[in-house]
Amino acid sequence: MANILYGVNGEGSGHSTRATEVIKHLQRQGHHIHVASFDRGLQNLSAICDVIEIHGLRFAYVNNRVRYRRTIAKNLLSAPKAVRSLKALCTRAKELGVEVVITDFEPLSCKVGRHLRLPVISIDNQHCLTNARVSYPRKCAREAAAAKLVTRMMTPHADAYLVISFFQAEVKKRNTFLFPPIVRSEVLNAKPSAGSEVLVYVTSPAPALSALLRGIRQRFICYGFGREATDGNLVFRKPSLDGFLRDLVWCKAIVANSGFSLVSEALHLGKPYLACPVKLQFEQIFNAHYLQQSGYGACWEDLNKERVESFLFNVESYAEKLKQYPRQDNSALLSKLDEFLARSISRRRGASV
Repeated sequence: MANILYGVNGEGSGHSTRATEVIKHLQRQGHHIHVASFDRGLQNLSAICDVIEIHGLRFAYVNNRVRYRRTIAKNLLSAPKAVRSLKALCTRAKELGVEVVITDFEPLSCKVGRHLRLPVISIDNQHCLTNARVSYPRKCAREAAAAKLVTRMMTPHADAYLVISFFQAEVKKRNTFLFPPIVRSEVLNAKPSAGSEVLVYVTSPAPALSALLRGIRQRFICYGFGREATDGNLVFRKPSLDGFLRDLVWCKAIVANSGFSLVSEALHLGKPYLACPVKLQFEQIFNAHYLQQSGYGACWEDLNKERVESFLFNVESYAEKLKQYPRQDNSALLSKLDEFLARSISRRRGASV
């Protein structure tokens, strides 16, 4: 069995949610896992394994929009911390006798792997954009180019890219393999039922959206608004993994930003999805584009009453289309990961004899 360094991007909960499933599988196989992460990754993964806190890239959001100037300024100011964090992680990896690096869109662990000449395996959805043949709206060409550049810079030269996607695409890179999304076990085991309420989720408080929804004849359960209260047809709830999962399983539809993990879980549960991607965040625009192209819901950069009501009117047709969604468990990706680990460890240990 191997000592594995697992770098997990801590921006949002999606990376750590899917990493949890992979880590538990690796632990069952007898591997020793050492996670490197920050923010949500540090919080969410500490209960199941050793987590090394590292410096991470953080985006600045205001009113459902990525603010790149603020993001750049904030991260430039913290660049010396990133350098110190990289050196400390490299030293720690040597002390732990790390033999393989797995990275979920986390650059420092990838750099450690390359510096120590270790096998590096990437598991994420972002590389679908660079390693497969995909489409996106023409008006987003500039954002797409920037997203591709960032993706290539985050985890370059991995030995294998295990890419997850909720749609089919033709792989164009030799060392890339496409799999269905990694879905957490609680969702795989859930028995969904279409209730009467619509689940709403935003990355940051969006007062304009709550004002809009207040004028629609529909009960909404709202997360991400930073408060807990009932205001007419709106029920605001504070963050809760169990509470959110319960509402996700029982809702009749979703109105939300278009982060990959939430979209994947919603589709697996057969929930029609109205996507309002975070502005200027191309990954979310990309997810929303394919969500709509697949017929599983609708997407708009800006919502208004007419668009929300149109989506609600068509919920049943989206639900019918979702019956054809190819639901699968995580076994295909985990099997391929086991194969790569066995091969990489065998080669490394054989070379050191």
